[in-house]
Amino acid sequence: MSLFTLPDLGEGLTEAEIVSWHVSEGDRVVADQPLLAVETDKAVVDVPAPRSGRIARLLAKPGDRVEVGAALVEFDEGPAQDAGSVVGSLEPVSAPVTPPATPRVAHAARHAQPVAPGVRAAPAVRALAQKLGVDLATVIPSGQHGLITHTDVERAAAAGDAEALADMVELSGVRRTMALRMARAHAEVVPASITDVADVEAWADHHSDVTIRLARAIAAACTAEPSLNASFDGAKLARRLNDRVDLGIATDTPDGLFVPVLRDVAGRSAEDLKAGLAAMKEDVHNRTIPPEHLRGQTITLSNFGMIGARHAQMVVVPPQVAIVGAGRMTAQPVVANGEVKIHRLLPVSLTFDHRAVAGGEAARFLAVLVRELEEGAPL
Repeated sequence: MSLFTLPDLGEGLTEAEIVSWHVSEGDRVVADQPLLAVETDKAVVDVPAPRSGRIARLLAKPGDRVEVGAALVEFDEGPAQDAGSVVGSLEPVSAPVTPPATPRVAHAARHAQPVAPGVRAAPAVRALAQKLGVDLATVIPSGQHGLITHTDVERAAAAGDAEALADMVELSGVRRTMALRMARAHAEVVPASITDVADVEAWADHHSDVTIRLARAIAAACTAEPSLNASFDGAKLARRLNDRVDLGIATDTPDGLFVPVLRDVAGRSAEDLKAGLAAMKEDVHNRTIPPEHLRGQTITLSNFGMIGARHAQMVVVPPQVAIVGAGRMTAQPVVANGEVKIHRLLPVSLTFDHRAVAGGEAARFLAVLVRELEEGAPL
């Protein structure tokens, strides 16, 4: 027998959630045949078989979050098996393997359940629970391998309703990834925001191609002020100015937030960008977008005005240093050539990481962005 473990999926990821198995116990597979689908970094990808052989046992189930290096499949060692293209690790075992009681798999139950009587908590955490009158059996653990933390106990005490906590649904998939990224951004970034309003009355059509106009204006602003199209390493206090504008487009879905990337915005025609944006939206809707199309943004656009609101302080996700937001377009009175007229106005917001971007740089970037929008060049 030999074990196949979850391979390193790249991008510093340490775990993945199993979506479905493509094989069953007892099946014979060939090298590179898809074994299972996993979800990570907002994309669903297939993990191929590292070799040909017979599946003796599946060691995880759909809904489990599996750490890199954790056992997935037990292969039956047969004669003349083809090793194929090894993707993960194949580890020999001398006896039948029983999945451990506390494996490197964290069960992603759709409805979080109270922990078993044998709760895992440090003595100091148990003492805190006793002091606050919290029953540890009702606390949902957030630490590794089901360990209850001080924060878990304090949260339970503040809620004051253990039954309500037991009914909470643990985040998974896209929403879990979004929550982790937002927490990282909140912990690392020093955000600052500035806003302005663009008079877009010159646009021939106020309702079509707004995203493309914004993308092209962002590209022009990045050319004028490259410090906003940068990557920043907060630990090393190091910055890199990016030569190409790879624009992340924040996309709202029922499953959570996706940010697919529109590559080389400055170097493409409006028609090419329209086609790329349409294909990208379809892939997100169908959940077929490749993982590489969700990575490598150098700056992000959030067109939240399509849903509502005018201005916003948004979240900058490292290593990016800036995100542009477009608010709800409205018709308002303005003074033009000494007369009061009704014009279409588009609010724009810029949130930036003040560790890497100076206020003057941000203001100049926004000024160019507004000017480009107001000129209303034909697309």
